[in-house]
Amino acid sequence: MPSAGHSHWMITVKKYAYLLVVIPPALLLLSQWLWQHFGYPDLFAFLVLGFVFGLIPLLDHLVGQDPVNPDEQQEVPRLSEETFYRVLTLLCLPMQLATIVWAGHVFMTTEMSWVGQLGWLLSVGTVGGIVAINVGHELIHKDPRLEQWAGGALLASVCYAGFKVEHVRGHHVHVSTPEDASSSRYGQSLYAFLPQAYLHNFLNAWKLEAKRLQHKGFSAFSWRNELLWWYGLSLLMTAGCGLLWGWMGVLYFVAQSFFAFSLLEVINYVEHYGLHRRKLESGRYERPDIQHSWNSNFLLTNLFLFQLQRHSDHHAYPKRRYQVLRHHDESPQLPSGYATMVVLALIPPLWFKVMNPRVEGYYQGEEHQLASV
Repeated sequence: MPSAGHSHWMITVKKYAYLLVVIPPALLLLSQWLWQHFGYPDLFAFLVLGFVFGLIPLLDHLVGQDPVNPDEQQEVPRLSEETFYRVLTLLCLPMQLATIVWAGHVFMTTEMSWVGQLGWLLSVGTVGGIVAINVGHELIHKDPRLEQWAGGALLASVCYAGFKVEHVRGHHVHVSTPEDASSSRYGQSLYAFLPQAYLHNFLNAWKLEAKRLQHKGFSAFSWRNELLWWYGLSLLMTAGCGLLWGWMGVLYFVAQSFFAFSLLEVINYVEHYGLHRRKLESGRYERPDIQHSWNSNFLLTNLFLFQLQRHSDHHAYPKRRYQVLRHHDESPQLPSGYATMVVLALIPPLWFKVMNPRVEGYYQGEEHQLASV
């Protein structure tokens, strides 16, 4: 275990290292600068993808694991109240909106082949996954109304506002059970998982919101339905891109949204693959705990993702702020960070070869559990 002095030093370093979140949007700027000076826009349009899914996996293993957990008695209360961490996540909203507008302008004014256009849309979508969805996920778990609104607006910027409702009231309730379409099953490929995840996220969000309103005596189509507001905001953003750039602007906004929320669902696939909560004699499932999510403690990716990879602790304590999430050795551990695992998930035979033995090892001695996953 690190000494108290080393722990304090590391926590201070991490505090400012969370500013790494600006790097993915900055790489879009670098992409444009590179093709303006050296040509090859079709190549440099893929720069963000190369950095996130090529360089980061290598750096993850060079940098290594995060050696520090905040002290529960002293550091957790202090860090939870520090304004810096909260402000940093809130500032991601204007950064995301500026990125969408600027990247849209570049998409419309740069001569690229369809390959370059695809690379640019994938890159913008990857930034949306890291900034809009990941930070939006952090904010929608918090109680202050400003953070709730900012989280909803971030998700609306990638047309996935239903996640705000379904994730908190659906996924966190039913995680790692057959009732949760966002928890992937043992032996299920990513490509079998994605269609049901898309559909479930959308439909279940409406069901949950309609149920909430019904309990209060209101119609599902009442102005109090928050989904109407968030999807309305997405529609307004889509219309704005259409007014600026015509039908290609609409295509740009919808496509970057699709790639962003697809990245979210790939991460969902990774986070709970093959794990499940046991059913108790009462017929209920055991409480979500640190053994029901895959954990990854690689420092670099955790800094980029506001410690999303300490996912086991997040599901056990959903309202914990990102800066105080903890690593648990007893949680099931991924062999690498999310950037690597996303690439593996895209290649099912490779994914199964790496992950199936880990799932089987986790349930060693009670292999019958695998049949119910």
